[in-house]
Amino acid sequence: MSAPSRQALLLSGSLGMGHDVLAQACADSLAGRGWRTETLDAMRLLGARGGPAGEAVFRSMLAVPGVYDAVHFAALRTGAWPALLADAAARRQVVPRLRAHLDASPADLVISVFATGASAASALAGRYPAQAHVVFCTDVTPHRLWVHPNVDAYLVTSAAAEAAVQRFQPTARVAVVPMPVRPAFYAPPSQGQARARLGVPGTARCVLLMSGVWGLGPVAKAAAGLAAAGLEVLAVAGRNERLEGRLRAAARQQPRLHVFGFTDRIPELMAAADLVITSSGDTCSEARVVGRPLLLLDLVPGHGRDNLQHELELGAWVTSARPAAVVRNALAAADRVKPAAEGLGPPPAAAQHRAAWESSFSTLLAALGLDDRFR
Repeated sequence: MSAPSRQALLLSGSLGMGHDVLAQACADSLAGRGWRTETLDAMRLLGARGGPAGEAVFRSMLAVPGVYDAVHFAALRTGAWPALLADAAARRQVVPRLRAHLDASPADLVISVFATGASAASALAGRYPAQAHVVFCTDVTPHRLWVHPNVDAYLVTSAAAEAAVQRFQPTARVAVVPMPVRPAFYAPPSQGQARARLGVPGTARCVLLMSGVWGLGPVAKAAAGLAAAGLEVLAVAGRNERLEGRLRAAARQQPRLHVFGFTDRIPELMAAADLVITSSGDTCSEARVVGRPLLLLDLVPGHGRDNLQHELELGAWVTSARPAAVVRNALAAADRVKPAAEGLGPPPAAAQHRAAWESSFSTLLAALGLDDRFR
């Protein structure tokens, strides 16, 4: 008789899409091993008022230059008392709802990819002694609210992040792993196939421009400028409807500008492009798996500045977010980019990346006694 499938709970948070994308990638890897998975949004667990209020506060901090930098570097990163008070307040709202869920649907493994979820799951560890808890943070410098007692292991994507976790918990078990991506990025179409589907001329210089699900920064002006400079531009507005409207208005004057709203075609768009222009975040890992170079907008404050520096070490280029600077740097980068290989099958880097992630994940599960090969 086969062993019953294990159950995993992913604790995400709907600030942008990065946390949800990471949760989905982990869920895909678990499903491939026969696990049942479920994902909860910690922002929703804050309640009908708490979740929207939390997002509004975060957006407000991003909108005022310097505010989020001050909060991140002076409070969150160091664990100063304002950050700890905010974490305690959020935890009080989340814990009862998370406890009710786990009582009704016990999990063998909880993976927290959002700091508030990590805090709540840690507080409940004594109630579920057989449950393993893993915290997965892809920031290059996890701040204090990512680190809690009763965490069995931390997953990070750089040596710098390992040191940042151990700053607060010197004996923590920390594994440095590749950043997992969703399956479609491991098997993108060829550049020729993608361009044929999208109506992009096969020999044109083409860039993909996107700035997260919120469409931060002067994306519309930059897109228009890039198209006017002779580049084919695939511009993604995400869920920013005002930005999408501005992009579509610009596209009526610029036939080289191709506009997308919120879309699941990002692997195809990356495959069609010679260069991906975006903000620092998990999109960078997706572009590298597809095999596309990166030009990064110096746009996201706080943790985004740390992540940007790490991406530069990995070979990305950087530009200020001013439209003229984006055009100037994109043209220079496009001149340096080598044509994409048109071989059969996924890019070699994709297969290597996927194998490295799956191997690292299997090692973690085995260390926690959760690899079914050893049951």
